[in-house]
Amino acid sequence: MSRKLHLNLFVHGRGHHETAWRHPASTRRALTDIDYYRELARTAEKGLFDSLFLADALAVGDEVSHAAKGGLEPITTLAAVAGATERIGLIGTVSTTYTEPYNLARQFASLDHISHGRAGWNIVTSWVPGAGPNFGYDHQIEHGERYERAYDFLDAVTKLWDSWADDAVLDDREGGRYADTSRVKKINHAGPYHKVAGPLNVPRSPQGRPVYVQAGSSTAGRRFAAQYAEAVFTAHLEKATAVAFYADLKGQAVGLGRRADQILVLPGISAVIGSTEAEAKRLQRDLDELSDPKVGLERLSGRFGGHDFSHLDLDKVLTLADLPDPATVQTAQSRAHVIAALVEREKPTLRQLLHSLAGARGHFAMAGTPEQVADLIEDWFRSGAADGFNVMPPILPALLETFIDEVVPLLQKRGLFRTEYEADTLRGHYGLERPGSQFFDAPEAHAPAA
Repeated sequence: MSRKLHLNLFVHGRGHHETAWRHPASTRRALTDIDYYRELARTAEKGLFDSLFLADALAVGDEVSHAAKGGLEPITTLAAVAGATERIGLIGTVSTTYTEPYNLARQFASLDHISHGRAGWNIVTSWVPGAGPNFGYDHQIEHGERYERAYDFLDAVTKLWDSWADDAVLDDREGGRYADTSRVKKINHAGPYHKVAGPLNVPRSPQGRPVYVQAGSSTAGRRFAAQYAEAVFTAHLEKATAVAFYADLKGQAVGLGRRADQILVLPGISAVIGSTEAEAKRLQRDLDELSDPKVGLERLSGRFGGHDFSHLDLDKVLTLADLPDPATVQTAQSRAHVIAALVEREKPTLRQLLHSLAGARGHFAMAGTPEQVADLIEDWFRSGAADGFNVMPPILPALLETFIDEVVPLLQKRGLFRTEYEADTLRGHYGLERPGSQFFDAPEAHAPAA
């Protein structure tokens, strides 16, 4: 069977352009209206997308006065979306820094049961400034320590999902036995950051555990992804860096004894689509002209750990000297490196940089025709830069509908994308194996001989 492209819908506010909420083509629904998310999920499912993804932030920045913020919490939202859809995967973001393993394990096991095996967990270490004080910390936890916590967290939470064998629930009414307790195990995890007795109080879910998704691209993030991630959302502004990242991550995973096809790389793409290139570029300009420099400066500051850029003239041509060294940033190091590389390569003014980041916050953004979008997707896919894409429509739902109506058929005609669903679970869509339990053999191996 030939290799097939994977497409994930990344839902962000009313669209990934920071001014989408003001554009007449964006939804007028409140960001707290569950029907908005249900409709987007059904649209993406109509387009045969592998999955829908909800990000999360654990603090509200000052830009909320001029940017649409304050959406619903991901896990409860996806549980509601599960009942309105049948096949599309459901990926939610939850932090390893400010969450307990037991609570997270219960929530995702429940979501996987509710959705009949469509749950994915986007693993984050919460770089957003202001998150720490919301959870009792008087400071931002440093980048290195956040990843140390994440390793301990993943060890604990994976044990919890493995603490029930697949056949532990007997539900034997006649015999009076509900569960085989020999197939349920305390985990007694005692790590440097977390102590968890277990077992989990939710039986093993359809996928065994949710699909592990991760988005960090720093050195520490790649090392973590190579060990744990099954899908990686990543940001690249040019194909060359995407190819290098793809090869490095797959190589690290293989070096750890994993198969390269069991870790998917999905760069972000935010495409303004028009019937002509000129029409697409006009729409891009319309969006950019609605932007507020204060919002852009707040976002740029956040990417660099709170650094103040307000003293710079908006029409100043930037150099690397105007940015903090990305290696010293304790928030999102990978995104800081992407921005620094853009400044070094293109030498934009501050205003131009803010417009560039307004479109997709450091992900690849373009404006063009459906054919141009499909050409780029095919080129990156065939060039070893991607296994698929994290689709980030600048305006929702309008440009999602355009992508599905105009771009998806081109990808199908070229034999790159499915024409119907071939699986019912997220693991099935992604071509991932179902993990066994580290504590129990498979039910067929445990069953007595006939």
